[in-house]
Amino acid sequence: MVQEEKVELGEFENVLLIAAHPDDPEFMAGGTVAKFASEGKTINYVLCTNGNKGSSDPEMTPDRLVVIREGEQRSACDVLGVKEIRFLGYEDGALRNTLELRMDIAREIRRFQPDLIICQSPHRPMGGRFLSHSDHRAAGDTAMDAIYPSSRDYHAFPQLIEEGFMPHKTLQVLVGMGGTDQANIWIDTSEVIETKINALREHKSQIQDMEAMAERIRAGGFDLNPTHGFKHAEGFRYIQLGN
Repeated sequence: MVQEEKVELGEFENVLLIAAHPDDPEFMAGGTVAKFASEGKTINYVLCTNGNKGSSDPEMTPDRLVVIREGEQRSACDVLGVKEIRFLGYEDGALRNTLELRMDIAREIRRFQPDLIICQSPHRPMGGRFLSHSDHRAAGDTAMDAIYPSSRDYHAFPQLIEEGFMPHKTLQVLVGMGGTDQANIWIDTSEVIETKINALREHKSQIQDMEAMAERIRAGGFDLNPTHGFKHAEGFRYIQLGN
């Protein structure tokens, strides 16, 4: 078996996190976001769906849930130090890699002009203890297509040029690999683990047992590859794109 070469992040200041649902950013990368924000990086979010199906309570309505989950996400962002959130408003549970979604994500990439993008994995894990939500895969797949080539190419979406959003190249991508052993870079989150937990505590509609959640994360959470040597870390697949 060929051992992969160690990779390291290049210089960056502006980070955009793209995910499917409210609470996905905190579970996937809450520690990384807290760490980057504490270092003075600018962090913005794009959430693809409105999260309106994320409840097993028969008394809850989708319309009420949208408002609740948006509020929870804004509170979590306040805890982490996120600057701005854009809610694209797609239906929860029905996300697909469409040209419409790709254009909407490309618009936000051009708006925020990130040096680094964090997104979900477009792949279903084969092995391990977890399945990935179809919305997560669709959000990751569409984000990849929006990064290259749609946000970069002038003629990809003429509507965006008409709106004033000029092309932008993002050269670094971190793909969330929680629940798998496919990471090739780990972000040390040891000093901000409680900040991640406190951000997750804001998602009251989604987490039934807050203390069990907190203890699970303190114990390693979804980390299937503790060989990174950190007390706490979040794993990603790092992609360095060419100029």
